[in-house]
Amino acid sequence: MAEKKKAPRKGAALQKFKEDLSAGTIGAAYVFYGEESYLREYYLGELRKKLVPPGFETFNYHALEGKDLTAQVLTETAEAMPMMAERTLTVVTDWDLFKLGEDQREKLIALLEDLPPYGCIIFVYDTLEYKPNRTMKKLCKALESYVEAVEFPAASSADLIPWISRRFKALGKEIDRAAAEYLIFTCGALMTGLVPEIEKIAAYAKGKTVTQADIDAVADPVLSAEVFKLSDAVLQGRYDQAASILGDLLKMQTEPIMILAALGSQLRRIWTARLALDSGRDRYWLMELWGMKSDYPAKLLLNAARRTTAEWCAQAVRRCQELDRRMKSERGVDSAGELKLLLVWLAAERS
Repeated sequence: MAEKKKAPRKGAALQKFKEDLSAGTIGAAYVFYGEESYLREYYLGELRKKLVPPGFETFNYHALEGKDLTAQVLTETAEAMPMMAERTLTVVTDWDLFKLGEDQREKLIALLEDLPPYGCIIFVYDTLEYKPNRTMKKLCKALESYVEAVEFPAASSADLIPWISRRFKALGKEIDRAAAEYLIFTCGALMTGLVPEIEKIAAYAKGKTVTQADIDAVADPVLSAEVFKLSDAVLQGRYDQAASILGDLLKMQTEPIMILAALGSQLRRIWTARLALDSGRDRYWLMELWGMKSDYPAKLLLNAARRTTAEWCAQAVRRCQELDRRMKSERGVDSAGELKLLLVWLAAERS
C-alpha cells in the first residue's frame, strides 16, 4: 500500500524532488508540468538513469501516450514486475486526468491508493495544461495524497545567467552579464529555446567573448522582442525601421492578430512604465506588477516610457483594442494593411 503523503509547500516541490532524486528516495508517483520542458526532460532522463539499468529498458521502462489510454492498461503496466532492477518507471504523456469518465476515474483512484512499491509513475503534461478540477473531489484528494505535483517553471535570471555562461564556456566562449540579459530578452527565458540559440551564436562568434552584435547577427528573436524593437523605433521617430520590422514579421507569416496582441501588450507595459515615472515608482514596482524575473526588461520599459506621455499610451492602447475587435468580428478586414495603418498612426501621433 502506498504511503499517504502530504502536499508539499508551494514552491518547494521541485527542490524536494531534486533532493529525493539525489538521495535515492524517489516517490511512487509524480505529475510533471510547467513551461520549462528542457528541465523536465533533463530530470526525466535522470530518473531513468536511477531506476532503469542499461539493457533492461524493455522490461523496466514503459512510455504510454495519453490518447486512448485506459486506467486498466496503466494498472497492468504499473503492476508488471521489474527484471534485474528494484523498480520500474512508467511515463504517461498528455493524459488529461480531469477529463476521464467516472468509471476511469474510479479505477485510477484505486491504482493510486494501492501503488506497487516497486513502481514509479510520472504523469507528464507536455502540450496539455495541468489544471486540477476541484469539483472532482475524490480524484483531487487521491492526487494530493499519493502523487507529488512538480512544476518546472521558467528560471529566474539569477539562475539562468550562470547557466548560459556555463553553456557558452562548454563551447569555448565567454559571455558577460549584459550580453546574457540581452540574449534572454531577445530569445526568451526558456532553456528549451535558448539551447539551440547558444550553439548557433557560439559557432558564429569570431572572438572569445560573445557580443550583442553576435546575438543580433544569428539569433531568432521571439515575437515579444521584435515587437519591443518595433515600438521603440516608433517612440524614437524611426518609422522606417519600425515599418521594416513589421514587414519582416509579416513575411515570416506571423499572424497579424498575434502581432497586434503582442503590440497591444507591449504598449500597455509602456503605459504602466509611464505611470510609474509620473508617480515616482521604480523598476521594482514594474517587476512586481508584470511578474518579471529580471529588472532588465523593466529598465527597458522605463527608458521607452521617457519618450512618450500617458495620454499617447492610452490612445495607442485604445487603438489596438479597437483594431482587435474589428479583426475578430468583421469579415474581409485586410489585417496586414490595418496593422500598417496603425503603425502610421502611432508614428504620426507619438509624443
